[in-house]
Amino acid sequence: MVRRPGRRSAFTLIELMIAVAIVGILAAVAIPTFMRFQMKAKAGEAKTNLSAIRTAEESYRAEHGNYLAQAAQVPASALSTERTAWPASAGGFEEIGWAPEGPVYYRYAVQAPSSGAPQFTAEAIADIDGNGVPSEWAFVKPVPGAASGLSGVVSSCAGTGVWDPAASSPSLLETVGPCDAVSGQSEF
Repeated sequence: MVRRPGRRSAFTLIELMIAVAIVGILAAVAIPTFMRFQMKAKAGEAKTNLSAIRTAEESYRAEHGNYLAQAAQVPASALSTERTAWPASAGGFEEIGWAPEGPVYYRYAVQAPSSGAPQFTAEAIADIDGNGVPSEWAFVKPVPGAASGLSGVVSSCAGTGVWDPAASSPSLLETVGPCDAVSGQSEF
């Protein structure tokens, strides 16, 4: 732009409208991507905590000869997008030596047979994106040689394992994973 003596240099209305349109397009692309990454980070809590619960249950079984069932410590009515404080007295979770490091998005439960059979199902459930559809994760430990474990306590995870994207169905045993194709994902 060449400056002429006595004239001011400024943006025209068209230039300003183009700049606003570019910012709007960038925001329209960036916000859903940010929301997806945020949901994946929240779902990471379930994977980490279920792995820790699995390890604690295995340690407990090595010492006591059975797995220990745990009722959900956060009530079903408390599913929300906000973190919930972990209760000071967490029943069986304290007995196996596990507690999360602060408030949690998910509620956790473990189903184990009272007969001492070497199987259990650990589950996590939350509504991380507030759309009314729960995000459900699990770990299914079947009796050795069996093709299924225990049916869900907290979530609707099948006793046949967690969701296998290659098979489009629950079929992975002894793996921490989502119960279905939408768990851990967002609607964005």
